[in-house]
Formats: sequence, structure tokens, C-alpha cells
Amino acid sequence: MGWISTLFVHKAIDLAVGDAPASRTVRQALYRLVDVDPDAPSDPRQMVADDRFFDLLEHLAAEFEQGHAIPIKIGASMRCDDYGAFGLAFKSAPDLMGSYRRVERFGKVVTSIANFQVKPMDGILLLSVIPAPSQRLGLAMTNELALAAAWSLTREVSQASFVPLAIHLAREKPTDETAYQTHFQGPVHFAAGHNTLELAITDALRTNRLADQGMAQFFETHLEQELSAFSGQTALESQILDHVGKALSEGAPSLADMADRLGMSRRTLQRRLSAAGLAYQDLVSKARKTLSEQLLRETDYALAEIAFLAGFSDQSTFTRAFKRWHDCTPASFRRGM
Repeated sequence: MGWISTLFVHKAIDLAVGDAPASRTVRQALYRLVDVDPDAPSDPRQMVADDRFFDLLEHLAAEFEQGHAIPIKIGASMRCDDYGAFGLAFKSAPDLMGSYRRVERFGKVVTSIANFQVKPMDGILLLSVIPAPSQRLGLAMTNELALAAAWSLTREVSQASFVPLAIHLAREKPTDETAYQTHFQGPVHFAAGHNTLELAITDALRTNRLADQGMAQFFETHLEQELSAFSGQTALESQILDHVGKALSEGAPSLADMADRLGMSRRTLQRRLSAAGLAYQDLVSKARKTLSEQLLRETDYALAEIAFLAGFSDQSTFTRAFKRWHDCTPASFRRGM
């Protein structure tokens, strides 16, 4: 079972029902449908089961006029500050590419569904919602919501206005396209089989209005901790991965070195790792894998440079390790991105 922030529950019900006194009974019924307290503050860290949220969207689509357009309206209403630390990391990133990479990396702190993949190719950047379109209407609507929200945040943080090259939506063409055309302000292609925002790379590399490297690093650290909680990582595991990742270009730290960095004895660290079912060398390998993937995706460094930065003695050793991780070479992985 997946999850999604109750932030979207509150937004959906507000947009569908409004706040007129006569609508109070309807609002209460909708909140009961998703088992969410209507009086609870809108906290992006509070989650609801994904199937409950799908139930809500499907109910709105069936019972409310223009209910099928609710996902676009929710997405259009989203602002960075709605998302807490996640939104602040988005707008403090150096450019849109950096913002999108943070969405790709940290999206699970908002929802385990409708996450994103960033793919640059031939002067174009594709920001695609994953997983692929589903037969379930509620999930399809959630994917659409995610893409609409991504475009809202893009416009909010960009210094200059621009339009997307294209918007590709999985859903069939609706009778009334007004909400889509108004929000995206670019060519919208329906029945595309996927949900993708298509931008020029030049637009994706625009400097954000509030770019601040120090703030971005602060919020990334915060989000790493939140992500660890969702992914089941222990605090100890996250600390070790962080330290190893930063030290790899100088060689992976030994277990004794890591114990010193964490302010404990080697024996204590070994005992805590054993209690958590962790092996130190496995964590070193995991850190190398994560850093290698990031460098291949986000930089144009030569493979020999990436091998060095990831703590390998030479490029051939790096290539052998990478093939164990992905069943392909680093060069093939980069071409696929």
C-alpha cells in the first residue's frame, strides 16, 4: 500500500465543495470517505493511504460538476510553501534542472505514488510521472495532478515566463479542455500513453529567482532524514552513507575511521551495525553506487573522473562494479538517461 500527503486531500475537498455553510455536511462526508480529520491542520508530513485518496478523486469525478478537472485545479493551486521543506528545497535550487532533480530524489516524502523521472535528451528535458498510466481512474487522476503541480512550481520559481514545448497526458481528450489549456498554456496532447512535461534544456537551466546554495543544502539534509524514515533506513545507516559519500574521492573510510567520525569506538560501531543487520562494506558499496548514478545523470565528467570521485582505483574496477549493480556499463547507463 502506498501513501500520499493529506495536503492533497484538503486541497481536493476545498476546490470541489468550497466553504459555504450549506456545504458543511458534504465536506464532512468527504473527509469520512478518506478517514481524515477535517479540522486537522494541513501538514504535508501527514499521510493517507493511496487507495483512500483514489476513492476520493473517483467520487469527485462521478458526483461533482467538472469533477474530472479537479486534479488540474489542485495542481494549479499548489505553491512551494505548501510542501514544507520539500517545496523550499525546490525553490532554493540553483536552476530548474536542480529543482527537478530534487523532485526526482525526494518525491517520496510527499507521496509514494506519482513520483518523477528526469530525462535530458537532444536539447529537450522530459519530466515524466511514474509509474506508467493505470487502469484505475484514481491513480490516473493523481498522476495528472502531479504533472499540473510540477508546472505550477516551475512558474513560481522561474525568473522569466516561458511555455512548455508540449504537455503529454495519458487521459483521453476531454469534452472541455479549458482547465488544461488555461493552466499549461502550451500544446496539450491527450491519449499520449504517459504524463510528461517537455521543456527546452535552455529553459531548464534558467537560474531560479530564489536560488541559494546554502539553503538548498540545508533543506536537502533535512529531506534526506525524512526520506530515510520512509525508506526504512536507520539514522545510523543514513549517517554512514552521508559520511562515506563525502569522503569517497579520497578513498572509502575504514570502519575505524568511520567510528571516529561518529564519535564512538570501533567496537561500538560494529555492535550497532550488527544489531541493525547492516554490514559496513555493503554501505560503502551502496554509497558508491548512489554517487556514481548521480554523477552519470547530472554531470558530463569523463568515466575515469567518476571512477575516481566514487572511490575506485581505476576505471576498469568501476566498470566491473557498475555492471554488477545494473547489468550494463556506465556508458550504457548514461546513454539510457
